[in-house]
Amino acid sequence: MHRPSAPVPDVSIILPCAGFGTRFRAPYSKELHCLAPGVTVLDRSLEAVVELAKSGLNVRLVVVFGTHKLDTVSYLTRYADTLQLVFVHQDQSFEPDLDGAIRSALPMTRGPVALVLPDIVVSGPGSAGSLFAALQQVEVAGWSVVAAEERDPDTLRQMGALALVGGDGVTTVAAATDKPVDPAAFNAFWGMVAVTEDEAHRLPDVVRKGADSPLVGAVALLVEGIVNYNTVDG
Repeated sequence: MHRPSAPVPDVSIILPCAGFGTRFRAPYSKELHCLAPGVTVLDRSLEAVVELAKSGLNVRLVVVFGTHKLDTVSYLTRYADTLQLVFVHQDQSFEPDLDGAIRSALPMTRGPVALVLPDIVVSGPGSAGSLFAALQQVEVAGWSVVAAEERDPDTLRQMGALALVGGDGVTTVAAATDKPVDPAAFNAFWGMVAVTEDEAHRLPDVVRKGADSPLVGAVALLVEGIVNYNTVDG
């Protein structure tokens, strides 16, 4: 009996869920932390992804997991009717961190690719549509980021730091590095990254230590706030 194959996605989302969340210090995965009745951090982080599907796009969600994250795998099945779910175990021959998670997911992506982190939540007016807007920008610029302005050095040291510049009504990335030791030159950080299919192979360099960041020149779409849920207190 012939079974129809899954449709080719219009866009792919990489969702790395293989981390151990040691700083979170809770008996459950940090992305499953409850923010409101029936709403977890993971639900909030996926709001912009769900918005893509609501716009009519076929969205493939490539979830990278480890055997310690089966609770997250189970939770994500509630999105099976909205998103095309693909689960990939993190390849142990790669680095065990975010770099390795992205590399594990890339072979399963098709079309433009966005990196969405399960413990990062964007907020403010227009935040739900921010990823859709970022994907529109990659058609012109190749790369785009959803970002928030930030000057606090302690926050910038924990995030993908950006130096943003403005001109002709467009904000772009002049410099970028992940978790800088000296954040003095940076004024923002990213919450989501979008890239064309042709450039997606460079996505691991966004978080790889010592790599030249491919985000230089990317268009930045600013949102009011980005929260990193690394601890139970947020």
